[in-house]
Formats: sequence, structure tokens, C-alpha cells
Amino acid sequence: MPGENLSRDEARERAALLSVDGYDVSLDVRSAVGDRDAGSEAPRTFRSVTTIRFRCAEPGATSFADLIAPSVTAVSLNGKDLDPSEVFDGSRIVLEDLAADNELTVDAQCAYSRTGEGLHRFVDPEDGEVYLYTQYEPADSRRVFAGFEQPDLKAPFRFEVRAPEGWTVWSNGAGELADGTWRFAETKPISTYITCVVAGPYHYVTDSYARTFDDGTTLEVPLGAMCRKALAPHFDAEDVFLVTKQGLDFFHDHFDYPYPFGKYDQAFVPEYNLGAMENPGMVTFREEFIFRGKVTRTSYEGRANVILHEMAHMWFGDLVTMVWWDDLWLKESFADFMGTFASVGATRFKDAWITFANRRKAWAYRADQLPSTHPITADIRDLQDAKLNFDGITYAKGASVLKQLVAYVGQDAFLEGARRYFKRHAYGNTRLGDLLSVLEETSGRDMSAWARSWLQTAGVNSLTPQVLLDPEGRVSELAVVQEAAESHPELRPHRVAVGLYRRGAGGELARYARAEVDVDGPRTVVAELAGAEAPELVLVNDDDLTYCKTRFDETSLATLRVALGDLTDPLARALCWSALWNMTRDALLPAREFIGLVLEFAHRESDIGVLQMLHAWAESALTNYAAPKWRAQGAELLRRGTLDQLYAAEHGSEHQLAMARFFARVTDEPGLELLTGLLDGTAAIEGLDVDQELRWVFLEPLAAHGVVDESALAAELARDDTATGRRHQVRCLAARPSEAVKAQAWAQVVESDALSNALVEATIAGFAQSNQRELLAPYAEKYFAAIERVWSERSIQIGMDVVRGLFPALQHSQATLDAADAWLAAHEDAAPALRRLVLEARDDLARGLRGQACDAAHE
Repeated sequence: MPGENLSRDEARERAALLSVDGYDVSLDVRSAVGDRDAGSEAPRTFRSVTTIRFRCAEPGATSFADLIAPSVTAVSLNGKDLDPSEVFDGSRIVLEDLAADNELTVDAQCAYSRTGEGLHRFVDPEDGEVYLYTQYEPADSRRVFAGFEQPDLKAPFRFEVRAPEGWTVWSNGAGELADGTWRFAETKPISTYITCVVAGPYHYVTDSYARTFDDGTTLEVPLGAMCRKALAPHFDAEDVFLVTKQGLDFFHDHFDYPYPFGKYDQAFVPEYNLGAMENPGMVTFREEFIFRGKVTRTSYEGRANVILHEMAHMWFGDLVTMVWWDDLWLKESFADFMGTFASVGATRFKDAWITFANRRKAWAYRADQLPSTHPITADIRDLQDAKLNFDGITYAKGASVLKQLVAYVGQDAFLEGARRYFKRHAYGNTRLGDLLSVLEETSGRDMSAWARSWLQTAGVNSLTPQVLLDPEGRVSELAVVQEAAESHPELRPHRVAVGLYRRGAGGELARYARAEVDVDGPRTVVAELAGAEAPELVLVNDDDLTYCKTRFDETSLATLRVALGDLTDPLARALCWSALWNMTRDALLPAREFIGLVLEFAHRESDIGVLQMLHAWAESALTNYAAPKWRAQGAELLRRGTLDQLYAAEHGSEHQLAMARFFARVTDEPGLELLTGLLDGTAAIEGLDVDQELRWVFLEPLAAHGVVDESALAAELARDDTATGRRHQVRCLAARPSEAVKAQAWAQVVESDALSNALVEATIAGFAQSNQRELLAPYAEKYFAAIERVWSERSIQIGMDVVRGLFPALQHSQATLDAADAWLAAHEDAAPALRRLVLEARDDLARGLRGQACDAAHE
């Protein structure tokens, strides 16, 4: 509907006209349980009654409230009943002749969600229990209650919920049950998108946090953590609470502003589209953060990072909120930075900056080289733009730039700026200038030039060392050359460390000299390193202070080819791996050479997170960047090398588990027999525990190669008849190499909306298998014929999943690239968000073809 995609201009006009004093929201979700009327095609609904008290700066003016609902029973404005059929168009309620002080009441029937947007309803197949939770960002609270759906119209909220008997209900504030209704304390002024309701027979664990401050005041925060009852045996709530308490201590130490939202509940919920959401007092997470089987330390570190990321939002985003989604970075970039900053400073994960350098920045580098790249402070025209800008630029590049900012102004000035920012703008809304002004106060630096270069331009710079030696073999001059893409030519100021490395007597490759320098312009001389002994490796951006693509001179690259595994510093190794991967993606390093480096050195990685990232990159190199004629040989090299490393790994270690998972992903016909034996018990690898999660990992390649059939997957589901098991089974079913299977999977996702968001995701994940390129070829044409219809008919989340997930990325040919270009040329008037998704996928395909040409040139 035309009013569903709210524009920035409309939001500005409404904010100038209205201010909101408070919401009373009453939900009746008793309809969540029980059978529906037989044969009914109407969505299952719940009653939502909302009363909003608000003021209007221009009495007599007209505005609107937002609501997406199947039907509206009654609308009352200032005591006058309005005809719903006249004022409600399916997404907006027209409000005419407003008074200076107004009260709007809307009684509606809202629909339960199966796509993770709004009030999501999940039925656990294991025990039949029903679970509800809300997810709103950026604009789905209007699927649950009437409101003014934009971040700058903050207000206090009072919720009450009638729920089925025996259920517990949670919201942002503390709640209690009386007379069959759960009533919750009024919130502080918050935006609509961070309100929350969670309801059902959740397993709930409690704890508490207390802090006494220097002035003698004490803060007590009730803590809670919950999950589905079926997951309770796997729920390690004590570790969740440990990280939570460590994070609260850390942020209190650094922010000098007590946690402002009372209690702190954390719900791990099913079929969640995001990693987590920072609803104040009621944070929601995807339940995959509860581990059913053995996982590596990386998984625990990732969960801790997300817990701390969402906690940082209590200040950056919830207490102080951006005016509009242009400044989404004011919350997401800061939370992404603070998640790692607090992990290192407060938890057992002291190497989190290595993970950040290797994983998060890889996401940023990819996003920043897409045709859709944008400045960190983006131009967000409407809600569809906002939805797509929860991306690697806003999160990972923004966090990387903040790390650079800390190096630029100093940590003390940065944190003091944050403290002043919170106190000055508590419960308000801000723009870029509000933050820059406090940083100028605390650092004494002019932030405008820095902001122009780093926040208001797009693209990633490349930094390459140039080394000149004197006749005695010492450095006569070392310079850093900065380059930028023609499409985004900005050369930025970088605070970098340049490290010089040589091999010692024992073969170790270690740093012997380092200098920090401000790189500015196309070429910067590092005078401090003149006279140093000739290096075997020069690492620009040592210690990962800035955001850039690191390149190598020829001597350094030659050293890495033979001694990458000898680098003694794990962060330096991670930075070198990242640089080599970027070179592979940029068609500067053949895919086969990158794969060879992984086989030669990856198993020596001490950091398990780096190892797992290298596995993902090696698989991508083989699938997307290796020359087609070499692909089979590369696959065999990966299979053999990984199998050797699997047997050689320490028994029962994280490295052994990581190798087993990677072997399953890259194996082909010769390795399938081992996977079959590990599943049926006729084979074993000492120390490797094949738990239920690992069984599903092994079953997917077996299904994709036609070794196991539908009956075998049904038998496996009988072993693991859980919600998680069903998602795994659906993925494996879609992976089978059959025309009929692919046709069914396509129809279930593209032609029907019967599947939930989680099963759509699982079906798409299984559909495209790298060993089935010919089988999938016919779906390229079908994809381009269907996507505009899918985008118009389905929710934006499902639309994104389909358009991204089913793009014919495995059809690496000029014909597929031409088909994408033809669709783009013929659909210039398509929704900008849809075009962006196709442009991004098209760019990945073109990049893959360039990489394959580079690799083929080295045959």
C-alpha cells in the first residue's frame, strides 16, 4: 500500500507538527492458542487497543497514525467516533482537524506474524507449546499497535496483556499479573521500534546485579534469561549472566551514567530474523545462541559480543536515539565497536580485536566495494532504505571508523565525549553534529574534516608500502602509498602503525620495528623507520588502527608465501590473511594460490575464530573465484588436505571439530563414505564426538550428493524431532540432486507463503549447492521473471531473503551477468531497495568472473 513505506519527508513533517505524551497499549493474545475455524483463510488475529495522548503545534491540521492490520473495529479521536472504513486504508489512519491536545483510541484486529515481523507466533513441534515475541525494527510496531512509527516521536509506554492461562508475559518494564491481565510499569520515553512483548510458557531463570557508585548510591538490576522449554537442558544461563554482569560493570565504569531502564531481561526466541534486538529492559536474541552441541570458543565469543553490543545500545540508541535512520550509525556503529571493546576489557575473550579484524571488517570491506556502498551517515529516503542499511557499512565499517577515531582523538577524550553526550541528550534524539560537538570539546580537535572524510564519503582506501634500501641493506626510505577506487576517489587521513618483520634464528617471523604515522594524501614517508634493518615483511596498518585494505610489496608477499605461519603475533597473522583474501577478491591473487596458503598454514592458527574464517574463505575461493577447469582439482586438494589435518588435530580439540565441519563442507565423492561411517558408527575418529548437530552437518553433503534419501532424513528427524531438527531436515531435503526436489523447493519459497521465515531460510540454504550448477541453471530465467512480483506481494524480510538467496550466483557466466543487466535496464522504475539487492548480487557475480579469469591466467 502506498502509505506503508513512510518517507523521511513525511516523518519530518509529522515530527514538526506532533509531540507525544504517552501510549496505553492493551493486547489480548488468548487467541494464540487453540484451533482456528475450519477452512478459514483469514490470518489468525489478536485484539489490540491503543490510546495515544499527543499535542499538535497547529490546531486544525491533518496528520496520520500508522497501523498495519487486517481490520479496525473502532477509531475515536478526542471523544468523536470515526468510521474506520473512511479513515483507515490498511496502513494509515487519517487524523483531521487536530486539537492542541489530543487523544486517539484505536481498536483493531492485528495479525500474528510468521515472518518474524511484528508479533511472531511459533508452535514448537516438540511439545505443541506456543510462543510469542515481538520484533519491530525499523517499523513493525505498527503491526501490533497504532502509533507514530518514527524514532524521534518518543513517549512513555504502558502495556497490558491478556494471555492464555499459565503463560508468563514480559515487556520493557516490570510486570505483574492481576485479574487475568499482565500490567507493566510505564517506560521512560522511548521510540516505538524498541518496545517489546514476549509471552508464552518460556523457561525463565533469574539473577541480579548490584553496583555501588562513588557517590554512595546503589543500583540494583533484576536479571532474567529465557528460552523455549524444549531448549532448557541446553541453556547455559549462568554464562549469559556472567557476561551480562561483566558488561554492566564495564559500561558503568566507562559511561558514568547508571543503567536507566530498571530490569534487564534477555529472551532467546525461535525463528528470529536478526542476531538480537536492543529493546530496553527486554533484549531479544535468536535462539541459535543456545548451543545444542559442542561448539568452538568462537561461538561463545560471538554470543558474548552480541550480548555486549545490545547492552551498549541501552545508552547508544535507547537512551539517546537518532532523529531518523540517516544517523543509524549513531547507535549501530557504536554498539558494534563497544561489543568488541567491552569483550576485551571485561570478559575472558581478550583476543576479540583479532576476531573483529578478521571477521567484522571482512563484512565491511565487501559492502564498501558494492555499487550500493554509501557513507556511514547515509541518505535514507524511506523505510525500505532503512531496512537495507542494517549492513556492513553501518555496523562493521562504522565500528572500524570509530576505532580509528579513538586512535585519532585518544581513548580518554572519546569516552569523555560519550559521557557528555549521554548526559546532554538523555531520552532525546540526536544528529551527527550533536556527537561531533562533544568530541570537539573533549579532544580539542576540529572534527568537521574528519567527519567529512570518514562519515560522509564512501569507499575503502588501499595502503601499500614502498621500501628503498641503501647500499648497506638498510631502509633509506619507507613510504605508504594510498589509493582509492575511481568511483570513490576520497583519500582519507589514516592514523596507522607500520610494522617491520624479520625471521629470527629459530625461523620465527617477528616484529623488530614499529612507527605510528598520520597517512594523508597519495604518499606519506615514514621518517621514523629510515635506517632500520631491511625488512622481510612490511605490515601497513599493524595493530589494525585504521580501516583500509592492506597491500604488500613484492618482498613482503614472497615472505608470506613461505613463512606466513611463522608470524608470532596472532593479530598480525589475522591482518595478513585478511589482506590476502582481499587480494583474492580483487583478482590480484589467484584463488588457487590463496587455497594453497590455507592448506599450508591455516592449521597452525592458534586463534580458532581465524581458522574458521579461513575455512569459509577457502570454500568461497573454490566456489566463486577458482577457474572452472581447476575447480575439481582444487576440491580434491581441499578434501585431502583437510582430511589429513582432521586426523592430525589434537583429539577432542576445537581444531578437530572445526576441521570436521570444514571437511563435510568441501568433501566430494571419495569423502562421503567416511561421513556415512561416522553417522552409522562403522567409522570413528578418535576424540571426535558426533553429536546431533554434527550429524546434521554431515547429512547435508550426503543429501546433496544423493547418498541419503527422504526416508533417511525422516529417520534422522525422528531422532531429533525438534524445531531445530526440522529446520535442518528442510535444508537437507532441499539439497537433494533432483529436478523434482528443486521444483518443489522453488514453489514452496517463491510461489507460496505457507512456510515460516525460518523454513524459508532453511529451504533457500539447501536449494543452491555448488555441485549442482547444471541442475540449477534453469532457475536463472525463473528468478528474474519472479522477483518483482515476490517483492510486491511478500513482506520485506521474506522479499530480501528470496532476492538475495535465490540469485543465480552459481551460474558463473557472462550470460547470467547479461541477464542481470537486462533485468536492471528493464526495471529502472522498480523499488529502489529491490534494485539495490539485484545490483549487489550482480556485482558479486562480476567480481567472481574477474577472479576466475585471474585464476585461469595461472593455469
